[in-house]
This record gives sequence, C-alpha cells and structure tokens, in this order.
Amino acid sequence: MNVVVLTMILLVTGLGGGLLASMAGMASLIVYPVLIALGVPPVSANVTNTAAMIFTGIGSGLSSTKELKSNRKLMVSVSVYATVGGIVGAIILALAPGDSFEKIVPFLIALAGGLMLWSARGPQQNVGHAVTGWKLVLRNFVVFLVGLYIGYFGSAAGIVLLAILSMTLPVSFAVANALKNFAAFLTNIVSLIIYAFTTKVYWLMIIPLGVGMFIGVYIGPMVVRFVPQRAIRICIGFAAFGLAAYFFYTAYLA
Repeated sequence: MNVVVLTMILLVTGLGGGLLASMAGMASLIVYPVLIALGVPPVSANVTNTAAMIFTGIGSGLSSTKELKSNRKLMVSVSVYATVGGIVGAIILALAPGDSFEKIVPFLIALAGGLMLWSARGPQQNVGHAVTGWKLVLRNFVVFLVGLYIGYFGSAAGIVLLAILSMTLPVSFAVANALKNFAAFLTNIVSLIIYAFTTKVYWLMIIPLGVGMFIGVYIGPMVVRFVPQRAIRICIGFAAFGLAAYFFYTAYLA
C-alpha cells in the first residue's frame, strides 16, 4: 500500500479513535479492526494501539485540566490501582500468548455495555454515588482488574473503567471521564515500557495514529461537557454491544 495512503488511513483512524477514547473509552471500536485489516497480527495490533493511546492521554489531560485539578485525591487513588494492575497484566502478556484471552474479550465488552446502559436508566443524576466499606474495597479491586486488562489486552477497557467510576464516585460524568482518561494514560505508559522489551510494536504506525488521536481526544472532553449524559451513556452502551459482537465473531466464528 502507498505510504501516503497508509498514513492518511492511520491519521483518520486515530482521529476517530481519539474521539471515542476520550468520550467513551472505546478507541478500539475503530483502531483495532483497522490495524487487523492492514495486516497487523492481533497481539501487535493491541500493543501498537496501546502505544498510540498515550497520545490520547496527553490530549485529554490538557483538555480536562479543570476536572483533574479539582479532584486530585480521586485522580491519584484511581490511577494507582489501575497502574499496578497494568504492570501485572503486561507481565502476564509477556509470559503467555494473548490469543487465549481474546475469547474472553467479547463478554467483558458486553458486560461494560450493560453497565453503561444500566447507569442510563431512569432520570439522570448529576453525580454518581459514593461507596464506602466493602463496596469501596470492591471498587478498588475492580479498578485493579481493569488495569490488568489494559496491560494484557486493553481493547475497550476504558468503557469498563468509565462505567465503574461513573456509578461509584460522587462526581459528574465529565469528571469520571477525565479520571478514566488519566488512569488509562498512566497504565498505558507502564504497559508500553514492558511491551517494548517483550512484544513487537509497529512503531512507525504509532506516529500518524498518535497525531490523529491527540486531536480527537482533545476535542472529546469539550463535547462531553455539553452533550446530555444519558444520550452519551446509551450510545456508548449500544456501541459496546456492537464491538462485543465483532470480537465474538472474530474469536469464535471467523
């Protein structure tokens, strides 16, 4: 394929992925299938996508400064649990093949879609609900597991984390989205460091993907602030089911 054409495809793919990553944590809805279609092996497509996602963390961080500054304690707490999980997940990927985990992915994504639709039921509140005691321990453990998922496979992990945070934190959807973006950013960095020494990464594809993602993710948080929360949650939920169906087909039927 012509280099210019390939670059444009990756740039547009990154732009769409960046928008979805920032608004819904679903960059893989676009990026992962495109990389597979371009002939990149599944595991390498995953880690290459993870590497490009670092640009989304930079863009969303700059665009979500207001939300992050006013919730620093939550930012640190969520990020620590997710990052530790990411380290564990990346180490597991280095020691075991990723194809076995791909069979679990459709169900995780479908679960995330269900959580997002559940959070959109009935009249919408401006903030989620604070959790304490064993529920707080459970929430932190699930965040750790999402981080592990990001480090091991990562596709659509953002939507799982967004669903959890939006329902268990006493903050607005925009703040939960900003916290999700920052935690995923740190987790992706740590995971990529491990990937660089253990897995093939298509570094030249990262540049156009990353540029597109940076632009898309910078725009995303601005949209989240003004679009009705329920509409976003419903769209995310149904999009997740579509992505789950795609991964189910590739894992079991293709």
